[in-house]
Amino acid sequence: MASSSGAPGPDPGPRAVLWDLDGTLADSTEYHWRSWGDALASEGIHITKADFLASFGQRNDAILATWLGGGATAARSARIADAKERSYRAILEAEGLTPLPGAADWVRALHAAGWRQAIASSAPRLNVEVMRRVLGFEDVVETYVGAEDVRAGKPDPEVFLAAAARLDVPARRCVVVEDAAAGIEAARRGGMRCIGVGAGDTAGADVVVRSLTDLPAAAFETLL
Repeated sequence: MASSSGAPGPDPGPRAVLWDLDGTLADSTEYHWRSWGDALASEGIHITKADFLASFGQRNDAILATWLGGGATAARSARIADAKERSYRAILEAEGLTPLPGAADWVRALHAAGWRQAIASSAPRLNVEVMRRVLGFEDVVETYVGAEDVRAGKPDPEVFLAAAARLDVPARRCVVVEDAAAGIEAARRGGMRCIGVGAGDTAGADVVVRSLTDLPAAAFETLL
């Protein structure tokens, strides 16, 4: 943008997109359901699909505290969570994962336009690493933050602030893409603009669409 004198204005500096993962870039809900079933069966525990869906997007420690109740010792919870995640990654590796509509196009277009990109997820880091690779985003999404990298989950903004720091981009120059109310609130608390995508509770976002394919070409530029 030119200044009032006609000379070029100052370089506004780097900018970044911070992506939530499950439900935003890809949908691996069924893989999670299957892997929880595998892990819990060995403990003699049964959950319903409704129980599972009510927990989706939360950290494993919080999920198991609810499902196990008084039986949720640290050792037992860790054993079940580890078994679940091993099963989940095995399914990912064996069956692959398809990006949600528009996700791959946007990730690659933003990379080509010079945006820095990170995944900021509540999932275990190893899961995020495997998902990024299976989705084919290793060359365009520079870094990622997972559950082990932060002390507090969403709606605390720590995961997004950590991702921005890894990209060396200030919060005010970041756009978050999320599919859940907790993530949208985390972006707001972190001083970032937010795009809400999907059929969930995304009303608090600056821009709301049902699908990434519905975003106008200048959506990210306009938010900054």
